[in-house]
Amino acid sequence: MDAQLASKMRFISAQFIPLLEGDLWLRSATHANAMATRLAGALSELPGVTVTQEVQANAVFAILPRHLIEAVRAQHRFYDWNRDTGEVRLMCSFDTQPEHVDALVASVRRELEAAA
Repeated sequence: MDAQLASKMRFISAQFIPLLEGDLWLRSATHANAMATRLAGALSELPGVTVTQEVQANAVFAILPRHLIEAVRAQHRFYDWNRDTGEVRLMCSFDTQPEHVDALVASVRRELEAAA
């Protein structure tokens, strides 16, 4: 079995330098959290969608009508949090853009309108 030698740790550790210098980690996290807040706000305005948790970081937990989950999932990646209730977990990251959030919300809205 091979093990990482301490003398080689500089290769692993080097990636943390740009992350910590200039507060890149903070800017990235702040952006991801802002996108999650945007997403939760837009989803909460849609009929039949319930945001179940206060947004405290970059995750949004929402109950979507079960009949539209797979149709939306075909267009956007997200995870089932509780299949019994239809609750999903939506994650935002440093590279989530407002248009990504808007596209997901538009997909949910479109599926809701198609089902009505």
